[in-house]
Amino acid sequence: MPKTSNKPLILITNDDDITSPGIHNLVAAVKELGKVVVVAPEKPQSGMGHAITIGEPLRMNKMNLFGDVEAWQTSGTPVDCVKLAVDKILRRKPDLCLSGINHGANHSINVIYSGTMSAAMEASIEGIPSIGFSLLDYRYEADFTASKYVVHKMVSRILSKKISKHFLLNVNIPPIPLSELRGIKVCKQAYAKYEEDFDERVDPQGKKYYWLTGKFVNFDKARDSDVYALQKKYVSVVPVQFDLTNYKLKAELEKNNLFG
Repeated sequence: MPKTSNKPLILITNDDDITSPGIHNLVAAVKELGKVVVVAPEKPQSGMGHAITIGEPLRMNKMNLFGDVEAWQTSGTPVDCVKLAVDKILRRKPDLCLSGINHGANHSINVIYSGTMSAAMEASIEGIPSIGFSLLDYRYEADFTASKYVVHKMVSRILSKKISKHFLLNVNIPPIPLSELRGIKVCKQAYAKYEEDFDERVDPQGKKYYWLTGKFVNFDKARDSDVYALQKKYVSVVPVQFDLTNYKLKAELEKNNLFG
């Protein structure tokens, strides 16, 4: 990867907020590999997807949370954080954007809803190679030892290569000790989703409200899927893109002249 200074510039963001253990472990994993700048939300933004703030002002505050690493807290979404970083904070385009380490899974269908991955995708749209990292452990006390090892290994290798400016990876890490990890596998996104339900409840005033619940169901039996790899104690790496065009269907529509 070409560099315009002695060290690569690495932008770090997330969706769990700037105080989360995940982002602190991400910074620790890569801070010796380049100049790190953190721009992250002031509050949790999980499930925000590619949301941006357009109806109210955005605010930024400089924070001292990562030692000598420059850090900014924003009132916006993960995507807002990337936009603000590129336009108002950084003096040049980053060599790499890292998002995470998310508390919880972002495999299969989760990539669509994920604020973690949407931040990485926004950076990719801006021509910044990007990676979203997630650990399949929702606990605040999650052990990030294996995750830090995986992040450092992957980022070190990527920074040593010449890669596309739209390079974008979705990386999920199983919640197991480093000694039990079997390796890293490049995968496809599994066809899996949540069978959702809304639990109907009544508040103290007698008014109904609803709480989203659901059960994760994997319909994909392929052995090259991210869900399968994670079940087998591998780190899953899924290359993704922001171009949602269905090229197979496009060719069929053109061939059959369906719309005259």
